Amino acid sequence: MTTGPKVEALPPIDVAAPHPEVVALVPRLVEGEILDLGCGSGRHALYLQQQGFPVTAWDNDLQAVQHLTQLCAQAALKGLTVATPDLNHHRFNGQYHAILAVDTLMYLEPSVIAQLIADMQAATLKGGYNLIVCPMRDEQQTSPVEFPFSFSSGELSHYYRRWHIVHYHEKLATWTPPTSPTEPISLRFATLLAQKISIKEL
Repeated sequence: MTTGPKVEALPPIDVAAPHPEVVALVPRLVEGEILDLGCGSGRHALYLQQQGFPVTAWDNDLQAVQHLTQLCAQAALKGLTVATPDLNHHRFNGQYHAILAVDTLMYLEPSVIAQLIADMQAATLKGGYNLIVCPMRDEQQTSPVEFPFSFSSGELSHYYRRWHIVHYHEKLATWTPPTSPTEPISLRFATLLAQKISIKEL
């Protein structure tokens, strides 16, 4: 059983509920910093911060980041760092216990995905986790939304073939577009949780 950081009493913050995959990840985590790529208005960053983890949250949507920064200031939150890099042009490193890219990669240019995933993997501590949720190209169903990028079947899991894949699936799910919150749509998503414990020595 893993033991997470001590959770302090914090004021309630009115944001959307975190993705179920993020909630399910928390019991696996031990103390360590988490990087949230494409944090938006902060539903995952704030949730994880309230679980007691230090979080770095990135998004180049200035309006969303401004909203998140204001929430942090109003609630006097500690341990949450917000920045606005453009992931289409930003290389990074670090030592994170977990890196999240939930509903993020589909907004990026296809040419940057391989390098971004390589950076995520390199910046994850041994024993740490990567969580990715991203729409797929679905030959059986035409997507009502056109994204710059989407995974083909098996593509995401292939990137993590030398990690321990905790779970991976490609399933239809209901997704609510940020620009049209009252009109959920059905999309096929690739969902991966992988841990940096190599099956073979790298």
